[in-house]
Amino acid sequence: MNKIEHIGIAVKSIDSSTSLFAKLFAKNAYKREEVLSEGVITEFFQLGDNKIELLEATHAESPIAKFIEKKGEGIHHIAFEVSDIVAEMKRLKQEGFQLLSEEPKNGADNKLVCFLHPKSTNGVLIELCQSKEA
Repeated sequence: MNKIEHIGIAVKSIDSSTSLFAKLFAKNAYKREEVLSEGVITEFFQLGDNKIELLEATHAESPIAKFIEKKGEGIHHIAFEVSDIVAEMKRLKQEGFQLLSEEPKNGADNKLVCFLHPKSTNGVLIELCQSKEA
């Protein structure tokens, strides 16, 4: 793993949360996009080498909706940048970590992503991210 790529924060309202975090960071978000496969709208803030991702559910069955229902708004996941997501998934599976998908998925911000089940990472949802080739 190369670095922390971003920290994901589950929010009820992307609009009010974007306004709040823009005030907190004294800067505007650089990107908003919907990820249909995950049922979320995301908003990204760049802070130095790292990013903060706000995530709002688009429907009640979204993982973010379920997270907020159980735990409320707050930190949802930590994402790590990797150079070769397929190789890293294979390595982590061999080390005994539970992957939430067998293949990388298309994620927000032009990334391939894979999540590790929190049961295998001391309760922390971990996301692996690899930039897609341009």
